[in-house]
Amino acid sequence: MIKYKLVCKNKHEFESWFSESQEYEKLSKKKLLECIYCGSINVKKNIMSPRILSGQNKDKEKENKIFNKEVQKAKNDFLKLRKFVEKNFEFVGDRFADRVRDVYYDKKSNKNIYGSTTQQEREELKEEGINLTTIPWVEKEN
Repeated sequence: MIKYKLVCKNKHEFESWFSESQEYEKLSKKKLLECIYCGSINVKKNIMSPRILSGQNKDKEKENKIFNKEVQKAKNDFLKLRKFVEKNFEFVGDRFADRVRDVYYDKKSNKNIYGSTTQQEREELKEEGINLTTIPWVEKEN
């Protein structure tokens, strides 16, 4: 794959990907390239600089790999947390605010529950002295 900067006769600049440089040449000769802004078929390659990996770029790539590994580790940790919650807590859905009040005010009831609330419900619960914890709910992968 190769990416070219293209420019039309009206000076609109845009980029396009081609499987190889010969594909660009073939489409250009047949006038099959079209400006994405004005529809002009008078499109040429624009001057572009090649991507050269300098020491700085290599450092950036290394940082990106480290960052991606850290993101994946965090995602895995959140998935473990989700699995634990689903296994050990009762899901009460959008009835969470009412059910958490039941648990809070009935000291004999010591249920572990989870569900969802609106921002307004969270604020009302906080005013009642009921502190909630929100956890990121990472989607499971198939």
